[in-house]
Amino acid sequence: MLLPRILTAIIGIPVVLAAIHFGGLVYMAFTACVICLCLYEYGLVLRAGKKPVHLFSLVFFGLLLAAVAILGRGTLPALELPDNLYPFAVSVVLLGVLFVEVLTPRRSWDRTANTFIGVFLIPWSLAHLINIRDIAQYGEYLTLFMIITVWICDTGAYFTGRLLGRHKLNKEVSPKKTWEGAVGGTLLAVGGALLMRHLFLPTFLSVHAAVWLGLLVAVVGQVSDLSESLIKRSTGVKDSSHLLPGHGGFLDRFDSYLLLAPIFYYTVIYFIQ
Repeated sequence: MLLPRILTAIIGIPVVLAAIHFGGLVYMAFTACVICLCLYEYGLVLRAGKKPVHLFSLVFFGLLLAAVAILGRGTLPALELPDNLYPFAVSVVLLGVLFVEVLTPRRSWDRTANTFIGVFLIPWSLAHLINIRDIAQYGEYLTLFMIITVWICDTGAYFTGRLLGRHKLNKEVSPKKTWEGAVGGTLLAVGGALLMRHLFLPTFLSVHAAVWLGLLVAVVGQVSDLSESLIKRSTGVKDSSHLLPGHGGFLDRFDSYLLLAPIFYYTVIYFIQ
């Protein structure tokens, strides 16, 4: 299982780094593709676990919210969207999902709730990846800081857990994760954050701020990972898909950013910048 994981990383990591470097339309298109695939896999997971979800509303309103979030967050000179477009889009999604459900035979509040979670959790949260990339002057390096620190945390937790793991972190949600792995991943994430600060952001981040951001990435990223695992375990599904050999699906790979991307962005904007 380790070889496919390594081969997928060898191919995938340069793609992600290139998208971050080019930014603009390239990064917007990359993020849009990730959102579409994560929405698709979310629907697959719920269907596989026989959980009700309205696929039309999930895809249609999910992509609508993603389009508004992505276009509104992109810094394109020729694109000026009205200031009140965000609340308008949220209102359309709220009304639209409920309207479709009311018109559907055998109406289900469980299906409505599952659909709402997918529509808001995936597109709206992941669109903050573009917010981070578009932070003036330091956006590329802050994005690299967050994503590489997550990679270091995940890798550190994986190997520390395999070598030293004895105590289960949450057996019901994620049977293989251990407290030893979580602590090891967190310590390595802080070290990685200090390295990222030294390489890319020596004048923007103090050592103190880099340590706190590293802790934020590690803790919130791992909680976000567990949140996605909770969805899968409730449906009896191990991986969101098999699109990425050794890694599961795109939702499995980007689950850390569902909670992390918005929190990281607002932390940088309001407390550090």
